[in-house]
Amino acid sequence: MKYITIGNVKIEQTACLAPMASVADAAYRIMCKRFGSAYLVSEMISSKGLVYGDKKTAKLCTILPKERPCALQLFGEDPEFMGKAARMLNEYKPDIIDINMGCPVPKIVSNGSGSALMKDADRAAAIAAAVVENADCPVTVKIRSGWDNEHINAPALAKMLEQAGISAIAVHARTKTQMYSGQAEWDIIRQVKQAVSIPVIGNGDVKTAPECKAMYEQTGCDLVMIGRGSYGRPWVFEQVRTFFESGELLPEPSPDKKAEIMLSHGELLCSLKGEEQGIKEMRKNVAWYVKGLKNSAKIRGSTDKLFTYKDLEEIAMIMKNAD
Repeated sequence: MKYITIGNVKIEQTACLAPMASVADAAYRIMCKRFGSAYLVSEMISSKGLVYGDKKTAKLCTILPKERPCALQLFGEDPEFMGKAARMLNEYKPDIIDINMGCPVPKIVSNGSGSALMKDADRAAAIAAAVVENADCPVTVKIRSGWDNEHINAPALAKMLEQAGISAIAVHARTKTQMYSGQAEWDIIRQVKQAVSIPVIGNGDVKTAPECKAMYEQTGCDLVMIGRGSYGRPWVFEQVRTFFESGELLPEPSPDKKAEIMLSHGELLCSLKGEEQGIKEMRKNVAWYVKGLKNSAKIRGSTDKLFTYKDLEEIAMIMKNAD
């Protein structure tokens, strides 16, 4: 298997998990790691929330040994606060600190954070430099192709971020205005790769092992990042790894196996967050796990009545009979 290096962090050159707010919590990350995700990134961590001592923010910073290599992802619009937050993150010993400059969600963008920084390259570079100066580990940045189709500036911004000391760039090949719709334009990843000498991570519209291989071939990127393609499908990372090792394309798991994996996910969530909160947060995952199965619409409609692990076991029984 081939590897890439980001700073001093060695990562298998297969596929890694994208940072996803309210999705990629510790349980989700561990499930993906079990199936071979080469690298993990946390949910977004507010720099100001961290600096001001918000307890919920601090909880997002813990990395369990089984998650490594794992990055903690910071967001914010103020270089000073981002630098202070990076210094605080050192206590949690992340393998990498990642800076979010790609989130398109209005409440993030309206504060000047996330993809709003695509419109302010000087501020983006200043933030990158502040985090690099204060971090005890490599620093990466996740960007989009640009703000909109008239302002595609990912290659130019990537150069500035490299000069600021960033160790790698992840590119979601959509604009901010696209949000998550339309088709990702992979060619922008190729352009960024040609513009910088640091590793480039490609992201956007990869859901299968052949698509992962195609992104490597078409863009020349150093690593592929999978986000929504992992929803209810943590085994996608095993499919990628197996395909790269042997050329074998593993099929989707049987309904029975999917049910077992879902239960394992639920058990993990409950162990980390307690049964009440864990099962509540499991509801969206259940909807993803049952997608495409017989009676899936009925199951998704009943997830608001999911309160206990026993309820989850009952859904698993329905899944197992979906052949």
